[in-house]
Amino acid sequence: MRSTWTDSRLDEFKNRIDSRLNDLDKRIGELSTRVDGLSQRVDGLQHAMVQGFIALVVVMATGFMGLAGLIVTQI
Repeated sequence: MRSTWTDSRLDEFKNRIDSRLNDLDKRIGELSTRVDGLSQRVDGLQHAMVQGFIALVVVMATGFMGLAGLIVTQI
């Protein structure tokens, strides 16, 4: 390993680091876009699950009320 760094080597090192940081910035931007899309899909799934839960509660309540009505009319 060299013990001294010349100006040209430092400039070359700086350019290489800048290039790698630019690539990293681009990849992080792409990842951020993918995460945003995934977040929207999860939000949609949660919305559908809440609607399904409400539908199940309504069906169960209707069934219990019907059963209670049948029991009351038979007494």
